[in-house]
Amino acid sequence: MSLAAYQNSQDLNVLSASPVELVRLLYRGAIGAVRTARENLEQGDIRGRSRQITKACSIIEELTVSLDKGRGGKVAADLAELYVYMHRRLIEANIEQIGGPLVEVEKLLQTLLEAWQQIPDEQPQAVREERPSVPTPGNRGEDDYVAFRPSVHLSA
Repeated sequence: MSLAAYQNSQDLNVLSASPVELVRLLYRGAIGAVRTARENLEQGDIRGRSRQITKACSIIEELTVSLDKGRGGKVAADLAELYVYMHRRLIEANIEQIGGPLVEVEKLLQTLLEAWQQIPDEQPQAVREERPSVPTPGNRGEDDYVAFRPSVHLSA
C-alpha cells in the first residue's frame, strides 16, 4: 500500500469514526508516537525522538481541548490534570534525553485507552439528540453534525 493510499485510509477512518472511536484513535496515535520516541532514544536518533515526542504532545493537547468540562465534571477535570502531567513528563524526557518518563506516559495512555475501549461506540438516541447540529462540509443537511474532529494527523 502506498503512503498516499494509507493516508487516505487513515483520513477516512477519522472522518467516519464515532466521537468515542476518535478518542481511541488519538490515544493509539499518542501511544505509537511515545513508543517510537523510545525506540529513537535507544538508537540515538535525536531528531526522530524529538519529532515523536512533539507529536505525542500535540495529541495530548488535542485531547485536553476536546474535554467537555461543563458536562464532564470531576472526571474531565482529573483528565485535564493528567494530560498536563503527561505533557510535562514528555517534555522532561525530551530535554533530559531519558526513557523513564516515556515508559510512564505510555503506560498511562495505555490504561486510558483500555478504559475507552470499554465504552460502546454507539450512543443512545437521546444522547445523540442533545448534540448541536453543525453541517458537515460535504453534506449540508440540518441533521448532520460534527461532534468532535481532531486537528492532529495520526500519520508519522
